Amino acid sequence: MMAHTMTLRGNSLRLRLIATAALWCAVALLAAWFVLSALFANQVRRGFDENLRAQLEGVIAASEWDAAAGPRLRRPLPDPRYQQPLSGWYWQIVGSNGPILRSRSLWDSALSFAAPGAGAPGAGIIFQNIAGPNSLRLRLAARRLTLAGVEGAMLFQLAGDSAGSEADIARFDRLLAAALVILGLGLIGAVVLQVQIGLRPLARIGHALAAIRTGQADHLQGAFPSEIQPLADEIDTLLGHQAAVISRARAHAGDLAHALKTPLAVLSNEAAGNDGELAAQVRRQVIEMQRQVDRHLSRARTAAAVGVLGAHCAIAPVLDELTRVLTRLYLDRRMTITVEGAEGLAFAGEREDLQEMLGNLMDNACQWAQGTVRVRAAVQGSDMLLSIDDDGPGLPPERQREVLARGARLDESKPGSGLGLAITADMASLYQGGLSLQDSDLGGLSARLELPLAP
Repeated sequence: MMAHTMTLRGNSLRLRLIATAALWCAVALLAAWFVLSALFANQVRRGFDENLRAQLEGVIAASEWDAAAGPRLRRPLPDPRYQQPLSGWYWQIVGSNGPILRSRSLWDSALSFAAPGAGAPGAGIIFQNIAGPNSLRLRLAARRLTLAGVEGAMLFQLAGDSAGSEADIARFDRLLAAALVILGLGLIGAVVLQVQIGLRPLARIGHALAAIRTGQADHLQGAFPSEIQPLADEIDTLLGHQAAVISRARAHAGDLAHALKTPLAVLSNEAAGNDGELAAQVRRQVIEMQRQVDRHLSRARTAAAVGVLGAHCAIAPVLDELTRVLTRLYLDRRMTITVEGAEGLAFAGEREDLQEMLGNLMDNACQWAQGTVRVRAAVQGSDMLLSIDDDGPGLPPERQREVLARGARLDESKPGSGLGLAITADMASLYQGGLSLQDSDLGGLSARLELPLAP
């Protein structure tokens, strides 16, 4: 869960933690339900059996044998249910030929005999479930005893309706299940909160990296928990290493440019002081080498900067600066340069690269314009589109493709090396953008530069 929205995807660490905790909670609570339910049911049934035992011993204690009349109870049992017909609570005394004495609650029915061999005379009480009158499910307690002066063993039986106990057990199971469900929901809520709090430092790292990517910071800011701090330190180290590598690449590119241009300038000066075919050939090759050096050094510098975290440049200040410079440069032609829609837009790259690309295109437009150059900026999906239009003579479609070729120059009388558009196209492609040419509504050429838009 991030600060604003909790998202659960299939490969989400948050989902894995919550799902695992929820599964274990469900297993533990289900096991607790079975154990507690079994313990409660066992306790209730044992209590019911103890009640049957106590009442059966009361029947045994109250019974006596009359040689003339047979067995009888010296006193009635205190529970009135044994006097109420079919009340669900019964007792009877069974001799060798069948029941010889029973409670009034049995009316004209009889309890089932205990299983043969279910206890020898003098043995303890046995318990079993039987079907009583009206097919009612009863719990039976029975004991065989030998009475003085009586031939054979007597079977004393007492049965009670266990439906009330079973209802108590079922009610307890329902209440226990409801309580455990509520407890489970509370535990899952606590787990979600725990995961939310526990993963918050990772969300902070994500936000900090987003700030670095958009140029709002140059390193991870703030303190992190001890488990996360090593990760933050490594990220800062990698960012610093990347910045150092880029700085060295730029320095090496500058050193290479200086190292190559100085010998080329010497060759050019030496050739300029001589006539003949050899000197002319040297001058042409020196110019070509200078143009290629400019182009490839520009590509090398741009390639080192592409994809740098935090690369961010507002385009409005760059356009304003280029407009002022080019207006002064072409002051004698009274050039009018207008900029539209640039406010609030930013380029996801280096300022130097943006200056070079826009400078090449705007300078080219000023060279061919009659007096008007227009620059428009617009958002196009995740990119921005910069259109540089002029009111010059324009180009036929087949020449528009030719002008982007390596070193192609449309007019040798115009200043420049002829590589401006080609270098711009190369740099734009390194930024996953592009450069295209088409006719302008001003009557001249429209250069369309597509570049990544910074968040």
